[in-house]
Amino acid sequence: MSATPGSAAPTIGSGAPSRDRRGRQVVAALAVTQTIGYGVLYYAFSVFLAPMARDLRATNAQIAAALTLSVLIAALCAPLVGRWLDAHGGRALMTTGSLLGTAAVLAWSRVESLPQLYAVFALVGVACSMVLYEAAFAVIVSTYAGNGRGRAGGLLAVTIVAGFASSIFLPLTGLLVDRYGWRTALVILTLIYGVAAIPLHAFVVRRRTTNGEAQASAAVEQRAGIVKAATRKRPFWLLVIAFTANGGAVAVMAVLLITYLVRLGHSPVLAATLAGLLGVLSVTGRLITTGLQTRLPAALIAAAIFALQGVAALLLPLIGRSVPGAIGAVLLFGLGFGIASITLPHLLVERYGTAAYASLAGRIAMFSVADKALAPLGAVALAQAVGYGWVMGAVAVACAVSASALVTYHRSSFGSASN
Repeated sequence: MSATPGSAAPTIGSGAPSRDRRGRQVVAALAVTQTIGYGVLYYAFSVFLAPMARDLRATNAQIAAALTLSVLIAALCAPLVGRWLDAHGGRALMTTGSLLGTAAVLAWSRVESLPQLYAVFALVGVACSMVLYEAAFAVIVSTYAGNGRGRAGGLLAVTIVAGFASSIFLPLTGLLVDRYGWRTALVILTLIYGVAAIPLHAFVVRRRTTNGEAQASAAVEQRAGIVKAATRKRPFWLLVIAFTANGGAVAVMAVLLITYLVRLGHSPVLAATLAGLLGVLSVTGRLITTGLQTRLPAALIAAAIFALQGVAALLLPLIGRSVPGAIGAVLLFGLGFGIASITLPHLLVERYGTAAYASLAGRIAMFSVADKALAPLGAVALAQAVGYGWVMGAVAVACAVSASALVTYHRSSFGSASN
């Protein structure tokens, strides 16, 4: 049913101290590149929305469609990127993605029309698929093959540091736009990203090594067999359902929470402050989840937290008009805001090993990342048609579906192990 967890990884060094030191270097480099990558390639966009709409004579919705396009392109590229990572490692891919992202952001600063903007963001989407979490996690999983504690610590460290990307780059981008204008601000961000990401990916991330053509051919056959067996069985698709449903629910809350809190009667400042807690709480949730994974099944931990998120979504329309009620509901939902990113790698390695980790993760990302792009659009349409209360109900249903899928996944895994 599963591959040997250490079967896919390149040899990182000779001796445990060397491997540990190399692992820490990789984690530190990826923590930096993920923080800057998410800040420049994703979060900064919201600051540029209004000035771009004004200069390009377009609506906010037309400008925002560029980011949606970028996320969808990243989702479509995910399976191909995963196969490359399993076969060749992360160095060439992430370095090339950094070069592409740098060129795309620079081109973004020169766009003069919507078609040009959309073309640039198609390139941004390709770059994102090559350099952000999915690729970084595959590198960490490979680096710490056979070392569960090291892998968990590496994933936790990267996600905690990168969790502050919005806190750093939203105000920084705002200051740059205010002082220099949006085009020059993008040039400055290009330099920040390129100077950091390109050398770190080129010189710190390792490429996969093999001992000859025969070993490479055997590794290809092994990966193909694992992927084929996994995708033909129910547990893999339960993971797809769980993390796609939860990803959509989280994306909807991230996009619509401020608007909904204002509609409930809160001031924009309070609404933005509460929404800002989600990023801080994501760190708390990841710490709790990583600590509990040493004692309890990861699938059940995530299922419980996803279920609590569903409860929070149901409570928000009922108690959210008061400040304490809004704070309580946001706190409850926020605890699960970032746990999917560290739970899925654990579950995939636990069941299938590391040989085909990136290939399997890429297939799941194709669904989950696409849902993160499309779910907020559907939620906006639903809110306009029947109200935001129904949107919260839909979020609760999605959380319940994800929790149920993980419980079922755990039962199937436990049953298989027992047999």
